[in-house]
Amino acid sequence: MISNRKAFIVGLKSYKLSNNEKIFLKKHKPWGVILFSRNIKSINQTKTLTDNIKKIFKDKNYPILIDQEGGRVNRLNKIISFDNLTSEYFGGLYKKNKKNFNIFYKLFVDKTSYLLKLIGSNINTVPILDLRVKGASNIIGDRSFSKNKNTVFKIGDLCIKLFHKNSVGTVIKHIPGHGLAKVDSHSFTPIVKKTVKYLEKNDFYPFKNKACYFAMTAHVIYEKLDKHNTVTHSKKVIQYIRRKIGFKNILISDDLSMKSLKEDMKTKTVKAFKAGCNIVLHCNGNQKEMTIVANNTPLISSFIIKKTSQFYKILS
Repeated sequence: MISNRKAFIVGLKSYKLSNNEKIFLKKHKPWGVILFSRNIKSINQTKTLTDNIKKIFKDKNYPILIDQEGGRVNRLNKIISFDNLTSEYFGGLYKKNKKNFNIFYKLFVDKTSYLLKLIGSNINTVPILDLRVKGASNIIGDRSFSKNKNTVFKIGDLCIKLFHKNSVGTVIKHIPGHGLAKVDSHSFTPIVKKTVKYLEKNDFYPFKNKACYFAMTAHVIYEKLDKHNTVTHSKKVIQYIRRKIGFKNILISDDLSMKSLKEDMKTKTVKAFKAGCNIVLHCNGNQKEMTIVANNTPLISSFIIKKTSQFYKILS
């Protein structure tokens, strides 16, 4: 039964659930859990961890997310190396030889999906639809498929389709586009000053018409849409994402513990929901912070229940 869950996702501290974490999950009932390298030592160990989480919720489909992009964002690094298989590599292959790209990219997604299912994860937070922009922060860098918006758009569609065929959900990020950010939002607040017209033609374009159940917000200020708030905390920009970019499914905040968001944890949490995020994400496994997030998070809405049920249908 998913209706008694709260609209947040949390990270865990280590390779197995601590007693405090078990108590926390039973009491606060987050919508999902996200895995990081600190949670993954081997396939069997991780499968035991995810099985234990699913047992708490009595739900074999319980949402367990992971950032498994390839390249430097490889949470499975203790199991397999994907060092050279960056999004940039696949974007270059797409440009050079579409036939080879289609073969290799399908193999990459199939192998990634196989490993995720072995460890018990069912949502991969890909594809990154941010453009590669010269002079921007390297936090995106080779995690982007291309500087060409059409390439990013098309590979994004294929990525979602292939993961869904493998019964793995996807999360488009960082909506409506992180590419122009000159600083890393893990540490600072990026401010983008380009006109809305420019952004619509470029950075926002790859996010349109994506058949994806989930999207993750950018902790970026778009001055021409909202001078004061990052996307995560901006009602104006989230309404823009809904109406103009046309994303109609579950909107998840990026990690609330990132330093782009300046307020205390309670304010960060409350503001994200007020702005229109459906679910908030908290990653660092700090129990004190997690409890603040949990205490300021509502039960999941009928909208989230409906969309989660739709997502569960692709799982098998």
